[in-house]
Amino acid sequence: MDCIFCKIVAGDIPSNKVYEDDKILAFRDLNPEAPEHVLIIPKKHITSLNHVTPEDHALLGHIQVKVREIAEFLGVSEKGYRLVANTGDEGGQTVHHLHYHLLGGRSMKWPPG
Repeated sequence: MDCIFCKIVAGDIPSNKVYEDDKILAFRDLNPEAPEHVLIIPKKHITSLNHVTPEDHALLGHIQVKVREIAEFLGVSEKGYRLVANTGDEGGQTVHHLHYHLLGGRSMKWPPG
């Protein structure tokens, strides 16, 4: 597989990790769009939200619970943050491995654009 996020999970490509357990990895985005911009990925390769199956129910729930902990660690939970999952080309997904952008540390605008 030629997936950059799978290579990061495998340790073949370094990342600036902020959280890791047996199911997920969170690391700082190389091109941050906010003072705090972390990518949260499942270690299991799932192409996008369109490829989630009922088997992934517990994994997705695990991610949601860990988002709060990661936001607290980053110091953005009190004032707020944004969690984004781009899906497909028109949705802005550039890496085809399910991932969430946790953005915080500044006021977010709406619509996001």
